[in-house]
Amino acid sequence: MSMSKIFNTKFDTRTIVILGLLAAIQIVLSRFLSFSVWNMKIGFGFVPVVIAAMMFGPLQAAIVGGVSDFLGAILFPIGPYFPGFTLTACLTAILFGLFLRERQTLVRVAGAVVLTQLICSLLINTYWISLVYGAPFISLIPPRLIQTAILVPVQIATTMVLAKALKSIPMKRAIV
Repeated sequence: MSMSKIFNTKFDTRTIVILGLLAAIQIVLSRFLSFSVWNMKIGFGFVPVVIAAMMFGPLQAAIVGGVSDFLGAILFPIGPYFPGFTLTACLTAILFGLFLRERQTLVRVAGAVVLTQLICSLLINTYWISLVYGAPFISLIPPRLIQTAILVPVQIATTMVLAKALKSIPMKRAIV
């Protein structure tokens, strides 16, 4: 996908409404329907971001990821707000968008999930957690490796199901 396609996107009313709904769903899934302890979170909060990535691309997915992380942290805090987590949410969404916008093959889905889980979740978010809570980075890795081991196959399977489901939904714009 060329850079001009990513950043020359028009945001019509329909797109803004869908992105807002996806952000709201992400807040609910992430804040209320996930298992969280101070250094781990397991849930399906990634689903709306993946849907935005497949439907619209990296920029719109980043908006869903960033807005939902910020609003969720402000409205329903789990811990102190730290902008690094919002940055990581945007980066994760961009990676999903770059991998999944055009095609959703098993290789592309697995690549997106493994990359986002290893780089964004395991490394970057673990670093943010170590900064926010003052815990040694290396001591946080083992439990977060368990989280990664659980989430990688779950996210791959879920994303493949979403890709198949989204292909069956007609995406033509309604004439109003």
